[in-house]
Amino acid sequence: MRGLAGRTAILSGGATLIGRAVAATLIGYGAKVVIADIDEDGGKAAVAELGAQAYFIRTDVTSDADIAALVTGTVEQTGRLDFLVNVACTYLDNGAETNRADWLKALDINIVGSVMLMQAAHPHLKANKGAIVNFGSISARVAQTGRWVYPVSKAAILQLTRNQAMDLAPDGIRVNAVSPGWTWSNIMVQLTGNDRAKTDAVAAPFHLLGRTGDGAEVGEAVAFLLSDNASFITGTDIRVDGGYTAMGPEQNVPAIPKLME
Repeated sequence: MRGLAGRTAILSGGATLIGRAVAATLIGYGAKVVIADIDEDGGKAAVAELGAQAYFIRTDVTSDADIAALVTGTVEQTGRLDFLVNVACTYLDNGAETNRADWLKALDINIVGSVMLMQAAHPHLKANKGAIVNFGSISARVAQTGRWVYPVSKAAILQLTRNQAMDLAPDGIRVNAVSPGWTWSNIMVQLTGNDRAKTDAVAAPFHLLGRTGDGAEVGEAVAFLLSDNASFITGTDIRVDGGYTAMGPEQNVPAIPKLME
């Protein structure tokens, strides 16, 4: 990927499994990565795993003071700031019963935090003609039983991406999003007791490729969108979803034969 070597990316939520995979991909292309996460133990473990091109700065994305310190610390430690990758999110969601406090908390983490980070990083991104990748989701496009907050926040992120792309284009800053399908991640580990085979089996009917995605596969899409290879791409969304959204209401199994059972 052209234009990644020697440049610096902040990854909010970088201590997660997906965040680490994205960080490893960017480092593989020669970038430096600052892991920004509220999980201090996970952040330190990520840096130990990723090596000398990785840094950790504990950050709560709902804190403006933390965000300011993150941007300052990134430039101090790496000498520059070129990219933002907004992975940080919460799965806090009780559907129709979600109370006001939980709605506000989730939206603060999933949307507002990334906007505040963009504002703080803007002078550096403008100076370096940088790029931003936001994390949407397949959940942004379909109704999911019992889930309101997460899908709504992800749909908002895709609209935010378009708005940011428009208003930041005069500064030479490109803004895009990735929308992963089911991806081997912290939430999958928690729900299945770290059973990847079970996760793949449940995911298979909903994905044309018949499995769960890997964080590294999402990382390659992120790296492309940040790189100079994507120099004429802004305001769009890459669906790294194994064909999930292509199927619509269908599943990756024949429906007609069920009528004859």
